[in-house]
Amino acid sequence: MTDISKVAVIGAGVIGAGWVARFMENGIDVALFDPAPDAATKVKAVLDNADRAYQKLTMAPRAKRGNLEFSPSLAEAVQGKQLVMEAVPESLALKQSVYKDIESHVDAGVIIASSTSGILPTQLQEKMANPQRLLVAHPFNPVYLLPLVEIVAGEQTSSKVTVAAGEFFNRLGMYSLPIRKEIDAFVADRLLEAVWREALWLVKDGIATTTEIDDAIRFGFGLRWAQMGLFESYRLAGGEAGMRHFIAQFGPCLQWPWTKLTDVPELTDELIDTIARQSDEQSGQYSFRELERIRDDNLIAILQALKINQWGAGETLGRYEQALFDAGAREETATDEDPGQPLLTLERTVPPDWTDYNNHMNESRYLQCFADASDALLRRVGVDADYVADSGSYFTVETHIRHLDEVAALQPIKVTTQVLNGVGKKLHVFHRLFHGDGRLLATAEQLLIHVDLKSRKASEPTPEVSKCLTEISAAHAALDMPEGCGRAIGDPH
Repeated sequence: MTDISKVAVIGAGVIGAGWVARFMENGIDVALFDPAPDAATKVKAVLDNADRAYQKLTMAPRAKRGNLEFSPSLAEAVQGKQLVMEAVPESLALKQSVYKDIESHVDAGVIIASSTSGILPTQLQEKMANPQRLLVAHPFNPVYLLPLVEIVAGEQTSSKVTVAAGEFFNRLGMYSLPIRKEIDAFVADRLLEAVWREALWLVKDGIATTTEIDDAIRFGFGLRWAQMGLFESYRLAGGEAGMRHFIAQFGPCLQWPWTKLTDVPELTDELIDTIARQSDEQSGQYSFRELERIRDDNLIAILQALKINQWGAGETLGRYEQALFDAGAREETATDEDPGQPLLTLERTVPPDWTDYNNHMNESRYLQCFADASDALLRRVGVDADYVADSGSYFTVETHIRHLDEVAALQPIKVTTQVLNGVGKKLHVFHRLFHGDGRLLATAEQLLIHVDLKSRKASEPTPEVSKCLTEISAAHAALDMPEGCGRAIGDPH
């Protein structure tokens, strides 16, 4: 089931629209049904945000975007689909009714996944004809960025369905977390609800405002939680003696009246007005869409920072990027391009944060484009993650860039690569960076050397890689020597 390519999404709220964006970004065609008259408008806004986010999230080639179809009925949406994602409001009766409609229009083997944030899957299954096909796949907002999805099986859910669903969501760049036992609100929301309940008391009792509570989280333990969670953070708090010492030292505090986690404040009109007023004072200067984009930008920065250290959600992003890079190389190799012409090694739009104060792409990003193009070429000839782990890699030893024209944010660019010499340890390439309108923006001549990563010395590539590079080099031998090749600064020739 990991080869799922067609899904239906029922419900176009915040979560449903987020699923649509996540699916489409990974090349999956989506049929969406939601009877609300403004569904299309709301979904478009989320898709715009997701497209903006993915331009920043990864430098890997993005998959060819899946298609979106707004279906006039649930029946038309689910027909012929391999998975149906239910994202309707949190009403058990409504969800059970939706499942009845879905089952009357799909084959028995089609997986039905619920985005519920707390209803037990066993309850959801009660009136189904084929309950073994249903499970909960609980995501977190924004679905297109946050990787966690809680996988919860009901009493009648097939283990094959649970495994297949987990593998499928992992392929989308997510982190599937199987929940061992059914429990209301699962794991993450139970933790959030406990903090939320205590926060309500702090506001009600006049201890802190909504801004102060959020500041306590985002400037303090929230940063720890983003990369270590709860128990690992407390393990460090115990010093070298670890978790056992931490519990011995701070465990007795649990008997003190520090919190009100077993009591819930009454949500009176007065308390609601207080929270709403403080929230307006805290964030009212931003529109809803502005806050979404601020949130996305901050999440991307955190994910990228964690990726550098191969930690937590950053490690998940790194695996997803690697899969995108490798898939992009396979797709490019499979195209019908003329092998005797320079290879298309990069195609993307310029992200807004790649530009300077003039809105033009800055110098460092030209180099990044050419570096990414070299990486794409190497993947095409077999120098992928597995190769680097086993056989070595190519190191760039010299680069000469000529800047010829300007390009602005969100404009399309592409790089073509000509292999001048691919025989032996050396790889000599010439890149051309073009604007989408055909203008030549820059060129780069690069020399790379194959290196044994254990000895850190120059070495021969494997026969398979050598064969691929020799074939490309031979095919490009008939091309004219590129203008600007072999030049140095101040050289007029």
